[in-house]
Amino acid sequence: MTVVVLLFSLVVVLFSIILHECAHGLAAERLGDPTARQAGRITLNPIPHLDPIGSILLPGVMLLNNPKRDMMWIGLSGPAANFAVALILALLFRLLPISASLGAIILFYGVAINLLLGLFNLIPIPPLDGSRILTGLLPEKYAYAINSIGRFGFIILIILFMSGVFRIIFAMVFRLSLLLTGMPLWALG
Repeated sequence: MTVVVLLFSLVVVLFSIILHECAHGLAAERLGDPTARQAGRITLNPIPHLDPIGSILLPGVMLLNNPKRDMMWIGLSGPAANFAVALILALLFRLLPISASLGAIILFYGVAINLLLGLFNLIPIPPLDGSRILTGLLPEKYAYAINSIGRFGFIILIILFMSGVFRIIFAMVFRLSLLLTGMPLWALG
């Protein structure tokens, strides 16, 4: 990967994370919680999202109309935004005559990054979005059990990462990105 592709990929990662968080904020606002709007977080401007103290903005559960159901929809909105961006970029790739150019490589990585962010966030381990979706679908006692492992969530994710499980996910995302874009493998170097 060249330095130019790496830099563009970092911009895509930043944009994709911001879009993911904006989707959460818009969903929360639509469901009764104006916290993200009040904090200035429903914007594509990266500056409000780079606050190290308040970078994780949790929805005001008590402000939601139906907290259990609404947290599920808020959780689903972020990965859905990433999947939508991946599909739009794949469509652009297919429509533009750019087959093995730098633009094609950047679009390819944009597809892969957004698929990866969407899939990663669907893992049902707190604090990831998948845990919000799962707890919204489960009966209360099981939802409570999922939420109770929240303090160990990062440790569980690190163990999964070290176990090699994520390599399988990376390989699947890479193959799916190739399939969606039609990118020739040789063009990636």
